Amino acid sequence: MGLTADERREERRRLLLRAAYELLGTEGWSATTVRGVCQRARLNPRYFYESFTDLDALLIAVYDHVVIEMGEAVRQAVEAAGGPADGTVAGELEPQVRAVLGAVLRFIEADRRRGQILYVEALGNEALNRRRLDTGHALVDLVEQDAVAWHGPAAEGEPVAKISAAVLVGGFTELAVAWLDGRIDVSIDQIVDDATALFMAVNDAALRLAAGRIKQGATAGRGPGGRASRR
Repeated sequence: MGLTADERREERRRLLLRAAYELLGTEGWSATTVRGVCQRARLNPRYFYESFTDLDALLIAVYDHVVIEMGEAVRQAVEAAGGPADGTVAGELEPQVRAVLGAVLRFIEADRRRGQILYVEALGNEALNRRRLDTGHALVDLVEQDAVAWHGPAAEGEPVAKISAAVLVGGFTELAVAWLDGRIDVSIDQIVDDATALFMAVNDAALRLAAGRIKQGATAGRGPGGRASRR
């Protein structure tokens, strides 16, 4: 029994995604053209537009696919480290941080095209860069939400959770790029050990900052002898 029209269309889309992944991850976005993708996929260019409105839509689909795969690798690593499959807080923080960092680095080491797409090519193409920024902002929000889940909600207007989340996400991105480029020539085990220690240090520093501000606020609200000031 042959494939249905929808199944054939889906197969052509899969071939286009695979071809674009290979080109984007090896030759770069400037060499990833509609013609080049169709040639590699061995498809007539007319089939391109039954699945994608333009080349940017295809590049974003490839990027999103890699992000989803990486997210699944991280989920499995966190679960193996003692955290829950749904990503809610459980277990100890440090093993879960270590699991996340190790999962991401091993994911991009297993296929360097993944890191090239996520951290290098996404900087050169405008549409991909917008997607990268949106994904980064979503990760910052996620890290901030995790911090609240671990430590409880911050005082109203307290920005340290968002600041530390931005530092961690941005810093790790630069770390991954430097490691991929060979500018940081260390083993995965060492980079995970060091990055985990630094992440935990940022977490501890954020807690101290927030606690210090709460204490200062409480002190400022009291008059002589520790009595609350009346205004």
